[in-house]
Amino acid sequence: MAIKTKLKIFNDPIYGFITIPSEGVFNIIAHPYFQRLRRISQMGMSYLVYPGAHHTRFHHALGSLHLMQKTVDLLRFKGINISGEEEEGLYIAILMHDIGHGPFSHAMEHTIVEGVSHECISLLFMEEMNKDFNQSLTLGIEIFKGTYHRKFMNELVSSQLDMDRLDYLKRDSFYTGVPEGNINSERIITMLNVLDDQLVVEEKGIYSVEKFLVARRLMYWQVYLHKTGVAAEQLLIRILKRAKELIESGESLHCSPSFSYFLNNRIRKEDFDAEVLQRFSKLDDYDIISAMKQWTDHHDFVLRNLSSMLLNRDLLKVKLKKKPIDLQKLTKHKNNLQKKYQISEAEASYFVFHGEISNVAYSTDAKKIKILHPNGKTSDVTKASDQLNLKALSRPVTKYYICYPKPKD
Repeated sequence: MAIKTKLKIFNDPIYGFITIPSEGVFNIIAHPYFQRLRRISQMGMSYLVYPGAHHTRFHHALGSLHLMQKTVDLLRFKGINISGEEEEGLYIAILMHDIGHGPFSHAMEHTIVEGVSHECISLLFMEEMNKDFNQSLTLGIEIFKGTYHRKFMNELVSSQLDMDRLDYLKRDSFYTGVPEGNINSERIITMLNVLDDQLVVEEKGIYSVEKFLVARRLMYWQVYLHKTGVAAEQLLIRILKRAKELIESGESLHCSPSFSYFLNNRIRKEDFDAEVLQRFSKLDDYDIISAMKQWTDHHDFVLRNLSSMLLNRDLLKVKLKKKPIDLQKLTKHKNNLQKKYQISEAEASYFVFHGEISNVAYSTDAKKIKILHPNGKTSDVTKASDQLNLKALSRPVTKYYICYPKPKD
């Protein structure tokens, strides 16, 4: 049997060569639970808008690991004591922070399973793998949960300026071809420091942070909340909803055993035991795509058409409004669809619907980004900045959408 080399080098299109820092980290990456991330798209259905957006959660996890390595080296250079065990814990926490994502990432969150976030499932995966690795992930899990006594370490993994965001903005900008998201993550990392167990940014780095927050806002409206991408994700959610309805009524649907289990069972947080986790670990984008390909020939009008629309990118027409949608317009579109295809109002509701999307680039309610001034005092980035529009970025912006079929000639 061939012996695997433990210290691998990955060639990443964003950062160049990424090194695997330890045998323990290598073993996590080699685990089937982690390898599954190669089959989970980073940006859900966004490839229907930006054809290059086919990168995966695997790419993102390795990129986040690379940035964490840079950060650990930088903080040590500035005199912050980080032990070897803590370093390994940070790498484990950031590497596995997204391991709980389901098919198409956020698109099907809270849908395949009810009321269970990907962060919760990530923690379940980490705890299960901790058994396989002789409890060596314990410190990484504590950092991930925020229970470790050195609080700044959790901020590096999960905050408004963490390695997760620093990677995905730059990476998603690259793969979508949207330059507005191309932040200078290395410059931001160079300006990081720790004061009173809190992560801070030295004053010289304030412009890079401003650019980061503006880039985040632009990427959300231009990419993550692009109206066509939102419509595609809503179709995917409705396909799953319809499939579950048909199964409950006694229909038989062709799909993989893993997908079938979640369609046939109502799984909530309290149901998520080791067996369910094992089944979830076998579920990825390919299960959903494969099922939809088969469902395009199903006799059910709703399931057949929804699946065909998504696979063939024959999507619904989407309109964004600044004010709530006029429900009379919604009813009009439903009535037209019912008459045209002789379907019920419930069936028409799968193709005609409305909703809202909101975005806040910087939340004043969450852990704030602190700027460290030369006199040793800190202030919130919105107060330290001379950018007048930075305060505006902390206010939520809500838009309303309506979806309905495009008129056919």
